[in-house]
Amino acid sequence: MIAIKIILLILFVYLSVCVFYGFLFSFAGRLGGLRKYKLKEPSGRFAVFIPSYKEDEVILNSAREALKQKYPEHLYDVIVIADSLQNSTLNLLKSMPVKVIEVSFDKSTKAKSLNAALSQLDENLYDYALVLDADNIMKEDFIRKLNSVISVKGIGAVQGHRIAKNMNTNFAILDAVSEEINNHIYRRGHRVLGLSSGLIGSGMAFHYKYFKKVMATNHAIGGFDKELEHKLLRDKVKIEYVEDAYILDEKVENAEIFQNQRRRWISAQLYYFRQYFFQGLWHLLTKGNMDFFDKAFQQFLAPRVLLLGVTGVTAVLSALIEFTSGILAFPGAFYWISLFLIQTLGLLIAVPSEFFTRKNFKAIAQLPRAFIVMVLVLFKLKGANKKFIHTPHSGSSKV
Repeated sequence: MIAIKIILLILFVYLSVCVFYGFLFSFAGRLGGLRKYKLKEPSGRFAVFIPSYKEDEVILNSAREALKQKYPEHLYDVIVIADSLQNSTLNLLKSMPVKVIEVSFDKSTKAKSLNAALSQLDENLYDYALVLDADNIMKEDFIRKLNSVISVKGIGAVQGHRIAKNMNTNFAILDAVSEEINNHIYRRGHRVLGLSSGLIGSGMAFHYKYFKKVMATNHAIGGFDKELEHKLLRDKVKIEYVEDAYILDEKVENAEIFQNQRRRWISAQLYYFRQYFFQGLWHLLTKGNMDFFDKAFQQFLAPRVLLLGVTGVTAVLSALIEFTSGILAFPGAFYWISLFLIQTLGLLIAVPSEFFTRKNFKAIAQLPRAFIVMVLVLFKLKGANKKFIHTPHSGSSKV
């Protein structure tokens, strides 16, 4: 019994840390506003990188849309990094006013593609590097808004506001809601409390020469943005969040793609926890680098769907045990239920009001399935960080 109580106590403490971390930044995101930046006249020259691995379904549309920015044409280049695209797709891309850099690897990764492109371009041509996913569609003022922020002294990188391109299935709705919760907690909430914004992996811009330098040491198979983020924050590079700069991103439409995507994410999280947690702690104690430690600490936190599911199940089970048998479900049903309610409240605070619709509430019925998928993912992590797991895009949500 003592051993069981110790295990339950450790579980409760760990879940509590995860819940209160999310609740703190979720609440903070509602307390104050973000710094306002004056919209400047276009000045910086951007290299807009679009790595595309077997993305024939979406890359042509994405490239066309990327050319529609309300930003002077001579101040930005759209650069498609073509990995394993069909010849017909390549020919059409080459007929557009975009730069096409063809790459080929035995084992493809986004980091390899970006580094190959960076090595072929003259770094003196550009002030900033902007990274997109192959399915991303920028709003017409996206580059101009990012330029107005990243050109400010002291800001080394910026993250735009990624929103859903499609909400055509229940899983796509859940993925869209999850994205907005992340935007609120890891970007808005962090900036309100003075910490750097988190990166997402696309819709993010950097000072070009620094980006090229730091990417040269980035050999990530999965989660290249996590490695990039850790290194930026270790170097005390401040990352800003541009909340009104919108970029559309295709959300996963079914459980199979959801599982593969989350498998890649969790595997990367575990890898970077081992890689950077103690480095982050050391930099906090010796250099006062809270940004770096905070990012390293995030890798310790349980994925949100798992956290919600585990706290919910333990709350129900503890209540049933105490109600039917009178035996204390250590540390007590009251504490388990309270933890679940705090977790739920923190998530509700983070969800934008426009998501509270009848259609979206129906998608909540898929949460138990998403939880089961995440549990199954935990048994399929072996080797996931040793190979590139591609998330396919259907192109069903073209703009």
